[in-house]
Amino acid sequence: MNSQSNLAFAWVSYQNRNVTTIHRNKLNHLYSQTAAGTPLTSTDLAELGISADLAVHYVRAGWLTRLARGVFCRPNDPLALHPSLILLQRQIQALHVGGRSALDWHGMRQYLHSAPVLDLYGWGTGRLPDWFTQRFPAQYHRKRLFDEQPDALLHVAPFDQGPAAPAASSPERALLELLSEVGVRQPLQEARELTEGSYNLRADVLRELLQHCTSVKTVRLCLQFGRELSLPWAAKLDPAQLPTGSKRPWVSRSADGLLVLKP
Repeated sequence: MNSQSNLAFAWVSYQNRNVTTIHRNKLNHLYSQTAAGTPLTSTDLAELGISADLAVHYVRAGWLTRLARGVFCRPNDPLALHPSLILLQRQIQALHVGGRSALDWHGMRQYLHSAPVLDLYGWGTGRLPDWFTQRFPAQYHRKRLFDEQPDALLHVAPFDQGPAAPAASSPERALLELLSEVGVRQPLQEARELTEGSYNLRADVLRELLQHCTSVKTVRLCLQFGRELSLPWAAKLDPAQLPTGSKRPWVSRSADGLLVLKP
């Protein structure tokens, strides 16, 4: 090999080492900038200087795991629920933890029930991705229970006001979301038992939500349970100021039997 060939070989080797160093530096930067268990989209990677082609290289090298098209995570790194939910919130409009799951997060739970399924609520038609449901059993509810806007949901906020926490319903909203499912996917008796533990709900928050509630059934069921269980907040609510519908009984038949709700 002549001297010119040696120089060319040395230059190629230098370039390869340089490229490898750059790739490893980007990978180290990625690992240092993301918490363990955090899923990342192609957009997230691009913001960290990792192109689509480089992401493919990392996957082939075993330095990244591909969860789905355009979604990745660190290898051998079990996904964490909260950052996974935050990613879904960017993809599904108004997504938040609600209903029974939000009640459970707030400490209002029923101890004798089957393995929990995460109840997620959103504004429009949506589907939870397989990479999420395979790790976190969940069901999605397309629900427009209140007169509100998707970018300004009533009493939905980051859970415990954490800096990187997923959105969740307040206990008051979660209870109404739960009651709205009675006769559909929510057994009546379980709803009643969970409502029985709601004595600490804030009457002013519940009043605001009920005033914006678009479901007569939900409003009447909340008031009826509140009265029957002698809950403190029930005495502070005036049915005349709430959308309870007409003076006729609300009647529905379900697996629990006939449900009759008076105004």
